[in-house]
Amino acid sequence: MPDIAIQATQLIKNYGSVKALRGVDLEVHKGEIFGFLGPNGAGKTTTIRCMLDLIRPNGGTLRVLGLNPQKRAVEVRARSGYLPGELAFEGNMSVEAGLHYLGRLRSNKLDWAYVRKLAERLDLDLRPQFKNLSKGNKQKVGVVQALMRHPELLLLDEPTASLDPLMQQEVLRLVREARQEGATIFFSSHILSEVQDIADRVGIIRQGVVVEVAETKALINRSLRRVRVRFRKDVKADKITSLPGISLLSKDDSSSLLLQVEGEMDALIKALAAFPVSDLTTEQPSLEEIFLTYYK
Repeated sequence: MPDIAIQATQLIKNYGSVKALRGVDLEVHKGEIFGFLGPNGAGKTTTIRCMLDLIRPNGGTLRVLGLNPQKRAVEVRARSGYLPGELAFEGNMSVEAGLHYLGRLRSNKLDWAYVRKLAERLDLDLRPQFKNLSKGNKQKVGVVQALMRHPELLLLDEPTASLDPLMQQEVLRLVREARQEGATIFFSSHILSEVQDIADRVGIIRQGVVVEVAETKALINRSLRRVRVRFRKDVKADKITSLPGISLLSKDDSSSLLLQVEGEMDALIKALAAFPVSDLTTEQPSLEEIFLTYYK
């Protein structure tokens, strides 16, 4: 399909007896920023590595930029920028030499002025040997090498890991700019606030299966709400708190309740009609709260 950048159907990957991917179904649209969420061991990195044919699945089908990575891996990698969870260079190689080396591997002439611009924005010195870099600076090198060839597809595994908050924000700006230039971005993250901030859609993977894919705003809007209800007088609210999908979070007194509502609000609104309500406020949950709900 011309508007699909990544399509996985029933993707399976086993490491011996360990079932890392149990049938991943996933579509990523061209030009979008797609956030991929899951705890360690859920299958995020395995999925990304299959996309580049760095490892091979045991079953299912996979298309990346319309290509089968198992048959056309070189072309897929040439059109992609990949940030692994941990980038490794030969320790005595300088950052600058390492970036030149990666550029030659891709048979592309690097725009070195652009590389220097990226390094400047990330406050990265290109002169030190790789073995002398801090973990944060190694991460910056990884970001630069992923972006430096203006790839069609960015596959980023925890792109802001080990970075301070200012650098995290700069990396997210670079990701947005790459999308504005036409790139598709697929990135995994444990920092749910940044996914909520920049992702158009979110996929949640649990134990090797994608359990939810939705627009970020729609996922937040429909899944959970916090509702504070104040009554004009003390009431017995058992009929409210016993409703399906309603949980009592706190009770200041008999005239004020803080509730968590999963799903639609209709049943709660109808139940409240029988009570002397003086005030009702709702709050949208964070993506983190929604994510934790899937993992209870």
